[in-house]
Amino acid sequence: MKKQIYTVLAVTALLASCKTTAQIEEVSVERGQALFEELETSYNNPIIKDKYTADPAALVHDGRVYIYAGHDMAPDNEERYIMDEWLLYSSDDMINWKEHPVPLKPTDFDWAIHSAWAAEVVEKDGEFYWFVTVQHDESKHGKAIGVAVAESPEGPWKDAIGKALITNDMTTQTGISWDDIDPTVFIDDDGTPYLYWGNQVCKYVKLKDNMIEMDGPIHTVDLPKFTEAPYIHKRGDWYYLSYAYDFPEKTAYAMSKSITGPWEYKGILNEVAGNSNTNHQSIIEFKDKWYFVYHNGSIPTHGSSFHRSVCVDRLYYNEDGTIKRIVMTSEGIQPEN
Repeated sequence: MKKQIYTVLAVTALLASCKTTAQIEEVSVERGQALFEELETSYNNPIIKDKYTADPAALVHDGRVYIYAGHDMAPDNEERYIMDEWLLYSSDDMINWKEHPVPLKPTDFDWAIHSAWAAEVVEKDGEFYWFVTVQHDESKHGKAIGVAVAESPEGPWKDAIGKALITNDMTTQTGISWDDIDPTVFIDDDGTPYLYWGNQVCKYVKLKDNMIEMDGPIHTVDLPKFTEAPYIHKRGDWYYLSYAYDFPEKTAYAMSKSITGPWEYKGILNEVAGNSNTNHQSIIEFKDKWYFVYHNGSIPTHGSSFHRSVCVDRLYYNEDGTIKRIVMTSEGIQPEN
C-alpha cells in the first residue's frame, strides 16, 4: 500500500512541475499508465490473461505445477462452449506461469470429433495418463471419456486405447447425453487407481493397474445436489470428494476414511465463482502449502460462463480435518516477504 501511495505522490509532484496543459496531459497519460501497470502486477488472478482458460487440472511433478486447461474459444458475442484444444501451463512458484505448446486436441483421438472438456492428468509408474472428456463421433452418441498417455507431463501424447474408456451407453442413471464427463483419477496408497466422473449422478469404478481398463462394475455415489466436476484428494487419513453443487454451481465437499466411501457431506467449499455459472476445481499440495485451483469469468473483456479464466488461491484446513471456506481473491498467490 505504501508503494502505491508513493507512486501517486510522485505522479502528483511531476504534474505540478509541468508548465503547460499539453505537458500535463502527456505526463499524466504516461505516468498513469505506468501506475496502472505497477498496480496490475499485484493482482495475480486470473493466472492467464491473454487466453480464456477453464476446467483446470493441476499436477505436481519434479518441483513444478502443471495446469492442463480447456481453451474457451467462442467469439466474444457468442454464449456457447467452443473448446477445440487443451492448453498447458507450468510454474515453480505458483506466480509465474510458462505456456507450453498446445499438447492435445479432441481430434487426436480418431473416434472423437470435438469438445475439449474437463480432464485430469495423473502419473503412475513413470508414465502420465490424461483422462479427457470429448464428444464421440456418430458411432457412439454423446460425451465420452478417453485416455492419452505420455512419458513426460509435457507430452507428446497419444491415444492409449484407440477407443473410449467410458461411453454414454455404459451408464443409464440419467437420460442425458453428457452424463459421462469430468473424469478425476486417484491412485490409492496401495497403488489401485479409481476413476470418478459424472453429471447429475456421481459415478466411480476401479481401474486395472494398466490404467486403461475397468476392473469391476460402475458404482454411484449419493451426494447432495451433485451437478458435475468430482475431484478426489487425500490429506492424512482423510479422503476428500469435492464437486460442483447445484446451478449456478458452487463447490461442495464430502469426507471419508475410504476412497470408496461412505462419504459424509460437509458443506460448501467455494461460492459461485463470480459471473461463471460453472465451478471446476483441483486441489493440490505444493511445497508444503495447499492450493485451490478453479475458474471464474473475471477477465475484464468478455469474461463470462463461456469465456472463463483459471485462478489460484490458498486452501486451509481446520484442526478436525474439515476445510475452511475458500476466499477467492484478485491478488491470488503473492511472493513471500
